[in-house]
Amino acid sequence: MSPAAKESVIAACSFCQKRNTEVGTLVAGPGVFICDECVALCSTVIEGKPAEGGPQPQLAPWDQVTSPEVVLVSLPLIAAAGAQVERNLAQWVLKARALGVTWARIGETLGMTRQSAWERFSGED
Repeated sequence: MSPAAKESVIAACSFCQKRNTEVGTLVAGPGVFICDECVALCSTVIEGKPAEGGPQPQLAPWDQVTSPEVVLVSLPLIAAAGAQVERNLAQWVLKARALGVTWARIGETLGMTRQSAWERFSGED
């Protein structure tokens, strides 16, 4: 990757892990991202789903897999998506702090104590 491309990497698709520099468009959600390629795949899946009122899949993705190889291929992708969400959450917390939001309010918003929020996100020991 060239130094210029490295600098322009902002995030990666939460589904396929392609960087914003590797796809046409990367859409941001609350701590997650989806690329135009995954949106196209989602559209294809949605278009092929049963009609309203028809049978719908009721199994979680991990319950549909029967191959250890598929599980092992999925694990690093899921871990990378989780790490990206955690980095994004930390950046949002830092932004809240920069805007003057207290640790108590951040903790309350995240369903944890002020102390827990500070320990998790302050970067201080």
